[in-house]
Amino acid sequence: MRLKVLPPTLRKNNRYLTLDIKIVSPIDKDDVVNIIWDACIRFQGECMTSNFNLWVMRFYECGKNDGYYSYKSIVRCQRDYVEEVRAAISLVNKYDGNKLAVTTIGSSGTIKASKRFI
Repeated sequence: MRLKVLPPTLRKNNRYLTLDIKIVSPIDKDDVVNIIWDACIRFQGECMTSNFNLWVMRFYECGKNDGYYSYKSIVRCQRDYVEEVRAAISLVNKYDGNKLAVTTIGSSGTIKASKRFI
């Protein structure tokens, strides 16, 4: 027996944030997940963060410029909590003892549209 697909009216509305990450040491996708979750939990708390529906959809390595490793990432969150997620992520300045800068490049309704910011 196959599962039925939910109609669009019953699905959660998602938004996709494109992030620009600059850090002194190399990182991978798991580190980005830890950075985002840790930032949201510290700023908003566990109860609020559970509503965000956070998920790292894509992770791109852009190389090394001026001593910093540069990465781009696409993160999914629920539509009603975009500003809370952006605020929490912007407050991060260190990870694992290394300097870190995370900025939101753009926000869109689909992954395809968020790739244009990369």
